[in-house]
Amino acid sequence: MENEKGQIQSAEIVKTESGRQYHVNLAPGEVAPYIMLCGDPARAKRVSQLFDQVDLTRQNREYISFTGKYKEMPVTVMGTGIGCGNMEIAVIEILQCIENPVIIRVGSCGTLQEDIELGDLVVTTGSVRLENVSTYFVPEGYPALAHFDTIWALQKVCAEQEFRYHTGLTACSPGFYGGQGRHVPGFPPRKPHLLDELAKLRVKNFEMETSVLLTLSHLGGARAGTVCAAYANRTKNSFISPEQKESAEMNCIMAGLGALVELSKTDQIRKEKNNDKWYPWLN
Repeated sequence: MENEKGQIQSAEIVKTESGRQYHVNLAPGEVAPYIMLCGDPARAKRVSQLFDQVDLTRQNREYISFTGKYKEMPVTVMGTGIGCGNMEIAVIEILQCIENPVIIRVGSCGTLQEDIELGDLVVTTGSVRLENVSTYFVPEGYPALAHFDTIWALQKVCAEQEFRYHTGLTACSPGFYGGQGRHVPGFPPRKPHLLDELAKLRVKNFEMETSVLLTLSHLGGARAGTVCAAYANRTKNSFISPEQKESAEMNCIMAGLGALVELSKTDQIRKEKNNDKWYPWLN
């Protein structure tokens, strides 16, 4: 669908009079309350192909979004592109379009612990904020925590689907090479022992978006979490095969979609019971 034209109303809050956001090209009413974010736009398209129906497609710059239904749940999937700066724009502009959504990032990562195999999934409980995008909103010591609802829902689906998964802390880097301690000829990292330091702190994995997602979602009133498929094992210096990558990506997608469905059902019961502290194990 072509981008809709409209005069931006302010240099501070860059949206049109109807609320259409400058970068993601979405407006109120076009974003569902259950949202999946993917760095890779091709992954977002792959997710949309699993929907029962797609009601809206929007694309602007690297951002591509699909809104529709999955198992009767209203859902939006967005491809955000790579990195913390892109995630900042995505979260802030999404939260100008809808209040209090659930947002789950479905991504890829490198592992920092020897027991995490290529293709395994990692459910994030919190993120080590190695980036500086979030520090323009919160102090350095501010925690980046996944919402409890996303943690238990992702764990439940992974267990039911018998996916190999791990739960713990995720390090969020501002880059792929130096920021993750990669030693590329001609580009020596300033922190050559970063991997060992994080591994000793029992950090599970490395990626490039989650701490911004969690921090800004908490500020903006969204419940947010992350599940990533392990594409690289940094301790063994190994990388996933194309065949295994496709399978791992689909497992990650199904974990994310399943968790969103689980939370959609939970939210409905909470509404019926007028009890936002209700959980499935409290029956």
